[in-house]
Amino acid sequence: MTETKPLYWKPEPGIGYSVQRRPDGGMTIIVTDLSDATIQHWHDFALEHLLGMDRLTRNMYDLRQVKEIPDKAVHAAIEVNSDPAARNIRVAVVVNSEKVANGVRELYYQSLPETSAAIKIFTDMDAAETWLSRPLDQMV
Repeated sequence: MTETKPLYWKPEPGIGYSVQRRPDGGMTIIVTDLSDATIQHWHDFALEHLLGMDRLTRNMYDLRQVKEIPDKAVHAAIEVNSDPAARNIRVAVVVNSEKVANGVRELYYQSLPETSAAIKIFTDMDAAETWLSRPLDQMV
C-alpha cells in the first residue's frame, strides 16, 4: 500500500480556507473567502504541495461559500495548475451558482492550453464527486 502524502498545512488566523486529506489520497479544500491573503497563502501552499508529486491525485475545491470569485483567484489557480507536476492531478471545483461557474469557466478556458491539470467546474457536489471518482487513467 502507498503511504499518504502529508498535507503540510496548518490553519492560520485570517486565512479563508481549510484542507483535509480525502480517502482516495487527494485533498479537499474548503474556501470561505478569497481575500488577497487567502489567495497568496493558498498559492504558496499549492505550489509547495506540488513538490515531489509522484502519483495521480484527485482534489476537490469547495467554493460554494464564496459569492464571487475574483479574476485574481482564477489567475492564481491557472498559474499553479500550469506547473508540469499538475499533469498528475484531477481537480473538481464546486461553486454556488451557474453564473459564478460560467465566469470561472470563461477565464479558465481562455488559458486551457497552458494548464496541466484536468479541471472541471461544477455547481453540484455529487456530480463533482462522480467525475472525481472515475478511474485516474481517464484524466480528461
